[in-house]
Amino acid sequence: MVEILVSLALVSIIVVLSIPVFQSFQNRNDLDIASTTITQSWRRAQLLSQAVSGDSTWGVKIQPGNIVLFKGTSYITRDTNYDEKFILPATIQAVSPDGATEIVFTKFDGLPQSSGSVVLSNTGNNFIRNIGINAKGTVTY
Repeated sequence: MVEILVSLALVSIIVVLSIPVFQSFQNRNDLDIASTTITQSWRRAQLLSQAVSGDSTWGVKIQPGNIVLFKGTSYITRDTNYDEKFILPATIQAVSPDGATEIVFTKFDGLPQSSGSVVLSNTGNNFIRNIGINAKGTVTY
């Protein structure tokens, strides 16, 4: 009986010590998912614009909680039938210090009409990721 109690005590100690490590991994994973989703959305919009899909420009709008890939010259005047929405993890906040929450790519050459960066932060920890797009359409993160 004593051996069982000691075994249970050791297992419970290991579980208690592993919870913060698991939460840290989860927060980093959420940040990785959000940054990958944003960069892939920018690249997909760029490719659709280069291919002149639907004879239109394509863009990406980053909002609290989601990302929208849209067809049109701006998010407001977009064709909502072609919207592709991606949900951001609830623990992630996306902030753009230079207003790069909406990036639209030109037809044929796929150059962004504006450039800038998005800062992703995790509300639970101090994990931060900067994602940028320059005037040539190169995405850095």
